[in-house]
Amino acid sequence: MGGDSSSAASLLMTGVVQVVATDMAFAAIKDNGSVVTWGAWNHGGGVVQVCGNTGAFAALKSNGSVVTWGDTFSRGISSLIAPLLAKDVVQVCATSVNAFAAIKANGSLVTWGSQFFGGDSSKVAPLLTEGVVQVCGTNGACAALLANGSVVTWGDDSVGGDSSKVATLLTEGVVQVYSNYYAFVAIKADGSVVTWGCDDYGADQSAVAALLSEGVVQVCGSGGAFAAIKSGGSVVTWGDDCGGDSSEVAALLTKGVVQICGGEMAFAAIKADGSVVSWGDSRYGGDSSAFTMATTMKNLKARLKRKAAKLHRMADKMFVLKVSMQKLRGQIRAG
Repeated sequence: MGGDSSSAASLLMTGVVQVVATDMAFAAIKDNGSVVTWGAWNHGGGVVQVCGNTGAFAALKSNGSVVTWGDTFSRGISSLIAPLLAKDVVQVCATSVNAFAAIKANGSLVTWGSQFFGGDSSKVAPLLTEGVVQVCGTNGACAALLANGSVVTWGDDSVGGDSSKVATLLTEGVVQVYSNYYAFVAIKADGSVVTWGCDDYGADQSAVAALLSEGVVQVCGSGGAFAAIKSGGSVVTWGDDCGGDSSEVAALLTKGVVQICGGEMAFAAIKADGSVVSWGDSRYGGDSSAFTMATTMKNLKARLKRKAAKLHRMADKMFVLKVSMQKLRGQIRAG
Protein backbone atom coordinates (compact mmCIF):
# COMPACT_ATOMS: atom_id res chain seq x y z
CA MET A 1 0.00 0.00 0.00
CA GLY A 2 1.20 3.54 -0.73
CA GLY A 3 2.84 2.70 -4.05
CA ASP A 4 0.31 4.76 -6.01
CA SER A 5 0.84 8.49 -5.45
CA SER A 6 -1.15 9.59 -8.51
CA SER A 7 -3.83 11.22 -6.36
CA ALA A 8 -1.19 13.60 -5.00
CA ALA A 9 1.11 13.74 -8.02
CA SER A 10 0.60 17.41 -8.83
CA LEU A 11 1.55 18.35 -5.27
CA LEU A 12 4.76 16.32 -5.34
CA MET A 13 6.39 17.85 -8.40
CA THR A 14 8.40 20.49 -6.53
CA GLY A 15 9.39 21.65 -3.05
CA VAL A 16 9.55 18.29 -1.25
CA VAL A 17 12.23 18.32 1.46
CA GLN A 18 11.50 15.09 3.33
CA VAL A 19 9.44 11.92 2.96
CA VAL A 20 8.50 9.60 5.82
CA ALA A 21 6.54 6.35 5.88
CA THR A 22 4.27 4.18 7.94
CA ASP A 23 3.79 0.56 6.93
CA MET A 24 1.07 1.44 4.40
CA ALA A 25 1.30 5.20 3.70
CA PHE A 26 3.69 8.06 3.01
CA ALA A 27 3.89 11.72 4.00
CA ALA A 28 5.96 14.37 2.23
CA ILE A 29 6.97 17.62 3.89
CA LYS A 30 7.29 20.56 1.49
CA ASP A 31 9.46 23.64 1.79
CA ASN A 32 6.41 25.82 2.50
CA GLY A 33 5.55 23.74 5.57
CA SER A 34 2.63 21.88 4.03
CA VAL A 35 2.21 18.11 4.13
CA VAL A 36 1.11 15.78 1.33
CA THR A 37 0.08 12.20 2.12
CA TRP A 38 -0.94 9.14 0.13
CA GLY A 39 -1.61 5.50 0.79
CA ALA A 40 -4.00 3.84 3.24
CA TRP A 41 -5.97 6.49 5.11
CA ASN A 42 -6.11 4.38 8.26
CA HIS A 43 -2.32 4.14 8.28
CA GLY A 44 -1.61 7.85 8.06
CA GLY A 45 -2.51 8.60 4.45
CA GLY A 46 -5.64 10.19 3.09
CA VAL A 47 -5.09 13.87 3.84
CA VAL A 48 -7.23 15.80 1.36
CA GLN A 49 -6.83 19.38 2.58
CA VAL A 50 -4.39 21.33 4.76
CA CYS A 51 -4.68 24.94 5.91
CA GLY A 52 -2.76 27.07 8.36
CA ASN A 53 -3.08 30.21 10.44
CA THR A 54 -0.16 32.10 11.99
CA GLY A 55 0.86 29.32 14.35
CA ALA A 56 -0.77 26.00 13.50
CA PHE A 57 -2.03 23.65 10.80
CA ALA A 58 -5.28 21.75 10.41
CA ALA A 59 -5.61 18.79 8.05
CA LEU A 60 -8.82 17.24 6.76
CA LYS A 61 -8.53 13.51 6.13
CA SER A 62 -10.47 11.45 3.63
CA ASN A 63 -12.42 9.78 6.43
CA GLY A 64 -13.84 13.18 7.44
CA SER A 65 -11.74 13.68 10.55
CA VAL A 66 -9.51 16.66 11.36
CA VAL A 67 -5.96 16.62 12.72
CA THR A 68 -4.17 19.72 14.05
CA TRP A 69 -0.59 20.50 15.02
CA GLY A 70 1.51 23.53 15.94
CA ASP A 71 0.99 26.28 18.51
CA THR A 72 -1.64 25.16 21.03
CA PHE A 73 -2.91 28.75 21.35
CA SER A 74 -3.85 28.68 17.67
CA ARG A 75 -5.09 25.11 17.38
CA GLY A 76 -6.51 24.32 20.82
CA ILE A 77 -9.32 21.75 20.65
CA SER A 78 -11.33 21.24 23.82
CA SER A 79 -12.72 17.90 24.92
CA LEU A 80 -16.16 19.16 23.86
CA ILE A 81 -15.02 20.02 20.34
CA ALA A 82 -12.87 16.96 19.62
CA PRO A 83 -15.77 14.52 19.03
CA LEU A 84 -17.28 16.95 16.50
CA LEU A 85 -14.10 16.78 14.41
CA ALA A 86 -13.81 13.00 14.41
CA LYS A 87 -16.00 12.48 11.34
CA ASP A 88 -18.20 14.05 8.65
CA VAL A 89 -16.08 17.19 8.12
CA VAL A 90 -16.10 18.32 4.46
CA GLN A 91 -14.03 21.50 4.62
CA VAL A 92 -11.60 23.10 7.05
CA CYS A 93 -10.28 26.65 6.94
CA ALA A 94 -8.15 29.07 8.93
CA THR A 95 -10.60 31.82 9.78
CA SER A 96 -8.27 34.22 11.60
CA VAL A 97 -4.69 34.48 12.83
CA ASN A 98 -5.39 32.09 15.70
CA ALA A 99 -8.55 30.13 14.90
CA PHE A 100 -10.02 27.49 12.61
CA ALA A 101 -13.47 26.46 11.42
CA ALA A 102 -14.79 23.24 9.92
CA ILE A 103 -17.93 22.79 7.85
CA LYS A 104 -19.61 19.43 8.35
CA ALA A 105 -21.66 17.35 5.93
CA ASN A 106 -24.91 18.45 7.58
CA GLY A 107 -24.03 22.13 7.08
CA SER A 108 -23.14 22.83 10.69
CA LEU A 109 -19.99 24.72 11.67
CA VAL A 110 -17.40 23.81 14.30
CA THR A 111 -14.89 26.43 15.47
CA TRP A 112 -11.78 26.18 17.63
CA GLY A 113 -8.60 28.04 18.55
CA SER A 114 -8.26 31.24 20.55
CA GLN A 115 -11.50 32.63 21.92
CA PHE A 116 -10.08 36.11 21.33
CA PHE A 117 -9.71 35.56 17.59
CA GLY A 118 -12.96 33.86 16.56
CA GLY A 119 -12.27 30.39 17.91
CA ASP A 120 -15.33 30.57 20.17
CA SER A 121 -18.63 30.83 18.29
CA SER A 122 -20.82 29.81 21.24
CA LYS A 123 -22.73 33.11 21.24
CA VAL A 124 -24.08 32.40 17.75
CA ALA A 125 -24.01 28.60 17.91
CA PRO A 126 -27.79 28.17 17.35
CA LEU A 127 -27.39 29.97 14.00
CA LEU A 128 -24.60 27.65 12.83
CA THR A 129 -26.28 24.26 13.18
CA GLU A 130 -27.17 23.94 9.49
CA GLY A 131 -26.84 25.56 6.09
CA VAL A 132 -23.29 26.93 6.35
CA VAL A 133 -21.75 27.10 2.86
CA GLN A 134 -18.79 29.47 3.36
CA VAL A 135 -16.73 30.89 6.21
CA CYS A 136 -13.95 33.48 6.17
CA GLY A 137 -12.18 35.66 8.69
CA THR A 138 -10.32 38.86 9.45
CA ASN A 139 -7.44 38.89 11.92
CA GLY A 140 -9.80 38.37 14.82
CA ALA A 141 -13.36 37.74 13.65
CA CYS A 142 -15.31 35.33 11.47
CA ALA A 143 -18.27 35.44 9.11
CA ALA A 144 -20.32 32.50 7.90
CA LEU A 145 -22.53 32.58 4.81
CA LEU A 146 -25.63 30.39 5.02
CA ALA A 147 -27.50 28.72 2.20
CA ASN A 148 -30.44 31.09 2.68
CA GLY A 149 -28.21 34.07 1.85
CA SER A 150 -27.83 35.36 5.38
CA VAL A 151 -24.56 36.05 7.23
CA VAL A 152 -23.60 35.25 10.84
CA THR A 153 -20.61 36.96 12.49
CA TRP A 154 -18.65 36.49 15.72
CA GLY A 155 -15.29 37.29 17.28
CA ASP A 156 -13.56 40.63 17.90
CA ASP A 157 -16.20 43.32 17.42
CA SER A 158 -13.70 45.92 16.17
CA VAL A 159 -12.62 43.86 13.16
CA GLY A 160 -15.97 42.54 11.98
CA GLY A 161 -17.29 40.33 14.75
CA ASP A 162 -20.08 42.86 15.29
CA SER A 163 -22.20 43.35 12.17
CA SER A 164 -25.19 44.88 13.96
CA LYS A 165 -24.95 48.18 12.04
CA VAL A 166 -25.62 46.38 8.76
CA ALA A 167 -27.61 43.45 10.14
CA THR A 168 -30.74 44.23 8.12
CA LEU A 169 -28.68 44.02 4.91
CA LEU A 170 -27.29 40.61 5.79
CA THR A 171 -30.50 38.67 6.36
CA GLU A 172 -30.87 37.55 2.73
CA GLY A 173 -29.43 37.81 -0.75
CA VAL A 174 -25.73 37.48 0.06
CA VAL A 175 -23.84 35.30 -2.43
CA GLN A 176 -20.22 35.67 -1.29
CA VAL A 177 -18.25 37.08 1.65
CA TYR A 178 -14.69 38.42 1.49
CA SER A 179 -12.31 39.81 4.09
CA ASN A 180 -9.04 41.61 4.67
CA TYR A 181 -7.23 41.86 8.02
CA TYR A 182 -9.79 44.21 9.57
CA ALA A 183 -13.10 44.22 7.67
CA PHE A 184 -15.59 42.18 5.66
CA VAL A 185 -17.36 42.69 2.34
CA ALA A 186 -20.49 40.83 1.26
CA ILE A 187 -21.64 40.77 -2.36
CA LYS A 188 -25.39 40.55 -2.77
CA ALA A 189 -27.34 38.98 -5.60
CA ASP A 190 -28.10 42.40 -7.09
CA GLY A 191 -24.38 43.19 -7.40
CA SER A 192 -24.26 45.63 -4.49
CA VAL A 193 -21.92 45.28 -1.53
CA VAL A 194 -22.24 45.51 2.24
CA THR A 195 -19.20 46.30 4.41
CA TRP A 196 -18.51 46.16 8.15
CA GLY A 197 -15.59 46.07 10.57
CA CYS A 198 -12.90 48.72 11.01
CA ASP A 199 -13.87 51.86 9.08
CA ASP A 200 -10.32 52.97 8.25
CA TYR A 201 -9.47 49.65 6.64
CA GLY A 202 -12.39 48.98 4.34
CA ALA A 203 -15.59 49.01 6.36
CA ASP A 204 -16.24 52.60 5.31
CA GLN A 205 -16.84 52.63 1.56
CA SER A 206 -18.88 55.84 1.52
CA ALA A 207 -16.41 57.58 -0.83
CA VAL A 208 -17.11 55.03 -3.57
CA ALA A 209 -20.59 53.90 -2.51
CA ALA A 210 -22.20 54.99 -5.77
CA LEU A 211 -19.81 52.73 -7.70
CA LEU A 212 -20.58 49.75 -5.47
CA SER A 213 -24.36 49.87 -5.65
CA GLU A 214 -24.53 47.46 -8.58
CA GLY A 215 -22.48 45.31 -10.93
CA VAL A 216 -19.87 44.03 -8.50
CA VAL A 217 -18.83 40.48 -9.40
CA GLN A 218 -15.67 39.90 -7.37
CA VAL A 219 -13.86 41.44 -4.39
CA CYS A 220 -10.31 40.94 -3.18
CA GLY A 221 -8.76 42.10 0.08
CA SER A 222 -5.25 43.23 0.94
CA GLY A 223 -4.12 43.94 4.50
CA GLY A 224 -6.30 46.99 4.95
CA ALA A 225 -8.07 47.69 1.67
CA PHE A 226 -10.41 46.16 -0.89
CA ALA A 227 -10.59 46.08 -4.67
CA ALA A 228 -13.81 45.18 -6.49
CA ILE A 229 -14.18 44.08 -10.11
CA LYS A 230 -17.37 45.18 -11.80
CA SER A 231 -19.19 43.41 -14.60
CA GLY A 232 -17.66 45.70 -17.23
CA GLY A 233 -14.14 44.87 -16.10
CA SER A 234 -13.51 48.11 -14.22
CA VAL A 235 -12.05 48.21 -10.70
CA VAL A 236 -13.13 50.15 -7.61
CA THR A 237 -10.81 50.43 -4.59
CA TRP A 238 -11.21 51.72 -1.05
CA GLY A 239 -9.73 51.43 2.44
CA ASP A 240 -6.16 52.12 3.53
CA ASP A 241 -4.18 54.11 0.94
CA CYS A 242 -1.73 51.21 0.51
CA GLY A 243 -4.03 49.50 -1.98
CA GLY A 244 -7.17 51.48 -1.38
CA ASP A 245 -5.82 54.36 -3.47
CA SER A 246 -5.46 53.31 -7.10
CA SER A 247 -5.50 56.83 -8.55
CA GLU A 248 -2.05 56.52 -10.15
CA VAL A 249 -3.21 53.63 -12.33
CA ALA A 250 -6.90 54.55 -12.57
CA ALA A 251 -6.77 54.94 -16.35
CA LEU A 252 -5.64 51.32 -16.65
CA LEU A 253 -8.46 49.99 -14.49
CA THR A 254 -11.48 51.27 -16.39
CA LYS A 255 -12.03 48.06 -18.36
CA GLY A 256 -10.71 44.60 -19.14
CA VAL A 257 -9.77 43.42 -15.64
CA VAL A 258 -10.54 39.73 -15.12
CA GLN A 259 -8.81 38.92 -11.83
CA ILE A 260 -7.24 40.67 -8.82
CA CYS A 261 -4.78 39.36 -6.26
CA GLY A 262 -4.11 41.17 -2.98
CA GLY A 263 -0.90 41.19 -0.96
CA GLU A 264 -0.41 42.73 2.45
CA MET A 265 -0.20 46.31 1.17
CA ALA A 266 -0.69 46.11 -2.59
CA PHE A 267 -2.84 44.70 -5.38
CA ALA A 268 -2.16 43.27 -8.82
CA ALA A 269 -4.82 43.05 -11.53
CA ILE A 270 -4.72 40.77 -14.57
CA LYS A 271 -6.35 42.14 -17.69
CA ALA A 272 -7.96 40.26 -20.56
CA ASP A 273 -4.98 41.01 -22.81
CA GLY A 274 -2.65 39.32 -20.31
CA SER A 275 -1.12 42.54 -18.98
CA VAL A 276 -0.75 43.24 -15.25
CA VAL A 277 -1.50 46.46 -13.37
CA SER A 278 -0.29 46.90 -9.79
CA TRP A 279 -0.72 49.57 -7.13
CA GLY A 280 -0.11 50.12 -3.43
CA ASP A 281 3.10 50.22 -1.40
CA SER A 282 6.05 49.74 -3.77
CA ARG A 283 7.91 47.74 -1.12
CA TYR A 284 5.12 45.18 -1.14
CA GLY A 285 4.67 44.82 -4.89
CA GLY A 286 2.67 47.94 -5.64
CA ASP A 287 5.18 49.15 -8.25
CA SER A 288 5.60 46.77 -11.17
CA SER A 289 6.99 49.44 -13.51
CA ALA A 290 10.43 47.80 -13.78
CA PHE A 291 8.80 44.52 -14.78
CA THR A 292 6.36 46.30 -17.05
CA MET A 293 9.19 48.21 -18.75
CA ALA A 294 11.19 45.02 -19.17
CA THR A 295 8.14 43.28 -20.62
CA THR A 296 7.44 46.24 -22.89
CA MET A 297 11.03 46.26 -24.16
CA LYS A 298 10.88 42.51 -24.70
CA ASN A 299 7.64 42.84 -26.65
CA LEU A 300 9.07 45.78 -28.61
CA LYS A 301 12.17 43.79 -29.53
CA ALA A 302 9.97 40.88 -30.61
CA ARG A 303 7.85 43.19 -32.79
CA LEU A 304 10.95 44.78 -34.33
CA LYS A 305 12.37 41.34 -35.02
CA ARG A 306 9.13 40.29 -36.73
CA LYS A 307 9.10 43.49 -38.78
CA ALA A 308 12.75 43.01 -39.75
CA ALA A 309 11.97 39.46 -40.87
CA LYS A 310 9.00 40.74 -42.86
CA LEU A 311 11.17 43.41 -44.52
CA HIS A 312 13.79 40.77 -45.29
CA ARG A 313 11.15 38.60 -46.97
CA MET A 314 9.92 41.59 -48.94
CA ALA A 315 13.50 42.36 -50.03
CA ASP A 316 13.89 38.77 -51.21
CA LYS A 317 10.70 39.05 -53.22
CA MET A 318 11.85 42.35 -54.71
CA PHE A 319 15.16 40.77 -55.69
CA VAL A 320 13.38 37.85 -57.38
CA LEU A 321 11.07 40.31 -59.15
CA LYS A 322 14.07 42.38 -60.30
CA VAL A 323 15.80 39.30 -61.74
CA SER A 324 12.58 38.28 -63.48
CA MET A 325 12.20 41.75 -65.00
CA GLN A 326 15.79 41.69 -66.24
CA LYS A 327 15.20 38.32 -67.89
CA LEU A 328 12.00 39.61 -69.46
CA ARG A 329 13.79 42.68 -70.88
CA GLY A 330 16.51 40.41 -72.29
CA GLN A 331 13.92 38.24 -73.98
CA ILE A 332 12.19 41.29 -75.44
CA ARG A 333 15.46 42.64 -76.87
CA ALA A 334 16.36 39.22 -78.30
CA GLY A 335 13.00 39.01 -79.98
